[in-house]
Amino acid sequence: MRQAGAAATADRHEQGRKIYNFRCYYCHGYSGNAKTLAATYLDPKPMDFAAAAPDALSRERMLEALEKGRPGTAMKSFAAALSREEMELVTDFVRREFMERKAENTRYHTAENGWPDHEKYAAAYPFATRELPLDTPWERLTPEQQAGKRLYLASCVTCHDRGRVTDEGNPWDSRPLSFPRNHYDPAGPKLDAMASASPYAIHDRPPQLRGLAALEQRGEKLYQSNCAFCHAADGTSRNWIGSFLEPHPRDLTDPDFMAAMTRSRLRQVIREGLPGTSMPAWKSVLKDDEIRAIIAYVSKAFHPVRDDPS
Repeated sequence: MRQAGAAATADRHEQGRKIYNFRCYYCHGYSGNAKTLAATYLDPKPMDFAAAAPDALSRERMLEALEKGRPGTAMKSFAAALSREEMELVTDFVRREFMERKAENTRYHTAENGWPDHEKYAAAYPFATRELPLDTPWERLTPEQQAGKRLYLASCVTCHDRGRVTDEGNPWDSRPLSFPRNHYDPAGPKLDAMASASPYAIHDRPPQLRGLAALEQRGEKLYQSNCAFCHAADGTSRNWIGSFLEPHPRDLTDPDFMAAMTRSRLRQVIREGLPGTSMPAWKSVLKDDEIRAIIAYVSKAFHPVRDDPS
């Protein structure tokens, strides 16, 4: 009986791990310590579970955050994506794995998660584990370390912490490029880490357009710098991040959806955001003329946006 109970507890723990690895790691980190590239751009920072004591952060408060989100932060409600039982599973996993055990990783890099031979990335480990500063001059690195740095920058930094540096300098510029360039499809061929392109890659390529008006050219720069991370460079939202988010960002090329879209409605959505989704309000980031430029580009590049009825 005791063995059966222990097995059930272990099974629930692993179920929670799977939910965490799919839903939470991008901001909260593989090890629950919020050391990810995404976290460097968030203010306030995501919760560092590894530094939190179980008695200082209650289970009830964590479940409430999952259900309702945390206003003023990047923590959104998962009520539309997770059942109550799933919320309890991932909460209990986080509390036991990170807050109690202080585990160093969640064993995310497994064959089941698309990493059939993670050891082939070994050269990049010193940069992923922050053993070597990422800004170490190239001439001071051995040939193996140079190869590891290139591999880290090509295949790891999308999800991992941006690495340890000796000189912080200016903040890194964000890029809309979002796909994991080491994608592995268990139903398809096993692709080389450095040379492979994921099925998401094609959606991070902006359409090549000619004859754009000045307003549309400005909108192209603004869209690709601000909107493409979730909606994809080609407007389909079928890039990696767009596929990861739930509900999925809108496909701006979908004729059924765009047929009902007007310029005033799109302007309102961009300015005010959409409650219950990952679409934030941009009114504090983008000026009205910048929003107008983005709408002009969307209408030109992805699908015509109707003028408002007179």
